[in-house]
Amino acid sequence: MTLPASAAEATAASGTSVGRRSFVVASVGAALALGVSSQAHARGRSPFGRYGSPSARLNERTLYVHAGGLGDHTTVQAAVNAVSGSGHMLVIAPGTYRETTAVSVARTDMTWIGASGEARDVVVVYDNAAGTPKPGGGTYGTTGSATTLVQADGFTARDLTFANDWLRADHPGISGTQAVAIKVQGDRSAFLRCRFLGHQDTLYADSMALGTFARQYYRDCYVEGDVDFVFGRATAVYENCHFRTLTRNDLAGAPYGFVFAPSTAGANPRGYLVTGGRISSEAPDAYYKLARPWVPSSDTTARPMLTVRGTRMSAGIDAVAPYTNMSSGFPWQDQRFAEYRNTGPGAVVSVPENRPQLTEAEAASATQAEYLGDWTPWKGC
Repeated sequence: MTLPASAAEATAASGTSVGRRSFVVASVGAALALGVSSQAHARGRSPFGRYGSPSARLNERTLYVHAGGLGDHTTVQAAVNAVSGSGHMLVIAPGTYRETTAVSVARTDMTWIGASGEARDVVVVYDNAAGTPKPGGGTYGTTGSATTLVQADGFTARDLTFANDWLRADHPGISGTQAVAIKVQGDRSAFLRCRFLGHQDTLYADSMALGTFARQYYRDCYVEGDVDFVFGRATAVYENCHFRTLTRNDLAGAPYGFVFAPSTAGANPRGYLVTGGRISSEAPDAYYKLARPWVPSSDTTARPMLTVRGTRMSAGIDAVAPYTNMSSGFPWQDQRFAEYRNTGPGAVVSVPENRPQLTEAEAASATQAEYLGDWTPWKGC
């Protein structure tokens, strides 16, 4: 996703480091938790909590990750690489894992679990951006910037933090400021009680190919960022999730950014559904747009789709004009944007033509079951 093109939205030479605050809190919590887990092990308690240990393995398909060497592997990627086929589970002890990770298409139905049950304690983080030079030449690009890449079907993550702590302020010479925390392309991908931290392009909810309608489910998650920080072409349900817009000191005025930038394929009847959530903000009132449509050059037939229902929006969202264009050739009014029974100062409908609303009949089909079909990940959460 590219930065806004208007003068007010152009990136200045100096960026902002405010967003690092949230990540540092997570890192401190993780470091403390790692110390606690080591002390617990010294007293005979496993750093993996109720999930067993290498000496008391839940089953032969369970591997344990511990940065201090108390598990099967010290990095998440080493554990991923150690298995093949379907149905493996990684139990990850509290700690900060500074690495890039990838789950290939062949490693289906894999589960990652944060052992403490608290997402702040287990952090997978790196700091590549789209414009970061690669060792062999060139730059990483948006997809290559991802700290975590999930391409396999049936992936589940619980109680984990996925982060990209690359900052504009630290790299004033880099113009490719997209920095993805996680890119998810697999079908039946579920994230429960997870955190996604970044700035631009934090959560890339996508699919493997244009004609593939990958289903994803996010429940009780936290996502923060500034520019297009939830984006992509997946069919994705965000249930009871908290989205937080960050403040910026590198811009002269509004808008600071956009929460959603879906790129739903025109043939896909279901895009992004946000239900029962909330959107809060560190920024001044009305400094964020709720969404803008992304029609990528690789798919000019895309018809981005976003429905937000039963969600509380803070004053940080521009209630008068919550949507804007990414490209004048693809106005947001021609896309599939709608709302239903939202609350809060950012949800006030003062200019009805700027806030399309679902009818009662339309709302009846804007549900998790309609979007996800025969896959019911919310059962037993």
